[in-house]
Amino acid sequence: MQHALQVARQGLGHVEPNPAVGAVIVDENLNWIADGFHQKFGGPHAEIDAIAAAGERTRGAELFVTLEPCSHHGKTPPCADAVIAAGFRRVVIGCQDPAPHVAGNGIARIQEAGIDVAVGVCEDEAIDLIAPFRKLMLQKQPWVHAKWAMTLDGRIATRTGHSKWISNEQSRAEVHRLRGHMDAIITGAGTVRADNPTLTARPAGPRKAMRVVVDTDGGSIVSDGNLLKTINEAPLLLCAAEASATSDHVKMLAGLGVEVFTTSKTDRSAALAQLLAELGRRNITNVLVEAGSGLLGSFFDGRHVDEVHVFVAPKIVGGTGALSPIGGQGMAQVSEDASINSMLVQQFGNDLLIEGRLRSSAS
Repeated sequence: MQHALQVARQGLGHVEPNPAVGAVIVDENLNWIADGFHQKFGGPHAEIDAIAAAGERTRGAELFVTLEPCSHHGKTPPCADAVIAAGFRRVVIGCQDPAPHVAGNGIARIQEAGIDVAVGVCEDEAIDLIAPFRKLMLQKQPWVHAKWAMTLDGRIATRTGHSKWISNEQSRAEVHRLRGHMDAIITGAGTVRADNPTLTARPAGPRKAMRVVVDTDGGSIVSDGNLLKTINEAPLLLCAAEASATSDHVKMLAGLGVEVFTTSKTDRSAALAQLLAELGRRNITNVLVEAGSGLLGSFFDGRHVDEVHVFVAPKIVGGTGALSPIGGQGMAQVSEDASINSMLVQQFGNDLLIEGRLRSSAS
């Protein structure tokens, strides 16, 4: 199962909104026969990939798969039927599929065919692997990644607002790699005005992210800005206040190809919840928030963040007026919810990248 989990990760960024899944086929002595993984959205699922590689050697063999085989007709036929037809004597499953249209039906179908089924092997890791898919299925919202770069003394800009460049070239390359695995990148009006960003992955990754700007009236998006200059390279969505929908500027943006989504909520956190619900409705699985302290603070205050990617540069700028990465109201007390799980630390030149999932995140 550990090998199946490792194989499954090769599909991350390629299969969404489907989950990454891996499968391994072994004989009665646990000798490897074949493995497979879900390689791209709309393509064969992991079980089918492994079965095709094994051929007739599936008869009497064991199948280890990280997620319950599907039991419905989607873009591909039910995997449960293919597993039964392959003649396995035993199927070992990492975790049950959280999708309401599966949710144990695949397991039941395989068991009804007289095949021995074991569920829950490396279950925590299998659930972690599909956390974004799980959130999309159960909460109808995407998995929210928050990213920022800061100095060793916890500043994202100097007292004058200067912020280029805190992180080094290797770190910036990793940001582009991260963007290439996202379905959407969210930023705020202040960042657009200050940085004139493009918010595309360079070089391009397996996914092309929609750029989303949270701006009450859309005034930060201007005709000579990089976002509009690259409108043909990646979609651009403006999240504006409902009252601004009929303004001349918003109408002009819509005429230039900007999609406009309006929110009726005046509270920032509630407005973000509406935006995330809309992105979930579109089956957007992973979003990256690249923004200033104000918008990041609103995401954290609303408990919308699931995972963080923090670049720490060995620089010290000081100053009580220098910006910290997360604004908003913040916590009244330091609690366990402030901790991150499964922390991973990598080094890019002299920078450190600290990644992890929030303890409070549903996975």
